[in-house]
Amino acid sequence: MVTNSFTKGFWDGLPIALGYLSVSFTFGMAAVAQGIPVWGAVMISMTNVTSAGQFAGLSLMAASGGMFEMALTQLIINLRYALMSLSLSQKLEKHVNLLDRFVISFCNTDEVFAVASGQRGEVGKRYLYGLILTPYFGWAIGTLIGAAASTFLPEFIRSALGIAIYGMFLAIIIPPAKHFRPVLWIVLLSAGLSCAFRWLPVLNQVSPGFVIIICTILTAAVGAKFFPINEEDPQ
Repeated sequence: MVTNSFTKGFWDGLPIALGYLSVSFTFGMAAVAQGIPVWGAVMISMTNVTSAGQFAGLSLMAASGGMFEMALTQLIINLRYALMSLSLSQKLEKHVNLLDRFVISFCNTDEVFAVASGQRGEVGKRYLYGLILTPYFGWAIGTLIGAAASTFLPEFIRSALGIAIYGMFLAIIIPPAKHFRPVLWIVLLSAGLSCAFRWLPVLNQVSPGFVIIICTILTAAVGAKFFPINEEDPQ
């Protein structure tokens, strides 16, 4: 069985696009607040499509981080996409050529991967092009709206909307942390490490990019060591 309808992919991607609008809206506002022009913010979203990576990139730009630091940070944050693309490639219809695979992998976000992987049987390129089309433009349009709005909205409204990204991250981590104790411990460890790098002498001299890299690697290592996932465990 092969799922290969562009129309089905388009409609399956629409809810993802609507979800991306609010997050990319916040990114657009944050980018303009850092001095990036509206067109620059939109170009970042159209050439990256990675929420965590883009927000981390803004922090590094604001801190005048170096190119090596930026590249290494993006590699660590976005490494999961390479693994997801490898996994999704095993589900692709055999006739999907190399160029199509590159295009699909460019917009293979967490949500796109989850929806594509959930289809019965193999998936074809027409379905996947439909699936990535709406999220891609939803991400870009949300960035444009947020960036443009930040040029005329009053300061107090911009400040209030600026906390939306934190609400999104809380919505991501709280539900699994409530039902799966290892996630809670890893979240607390991440928060503790971030606070240490923010407030402790010597550690607070480490640049933001390397703080992200160190915290990511350490918490991932601790999680893998003390909370390994049993592949036969349904969780």
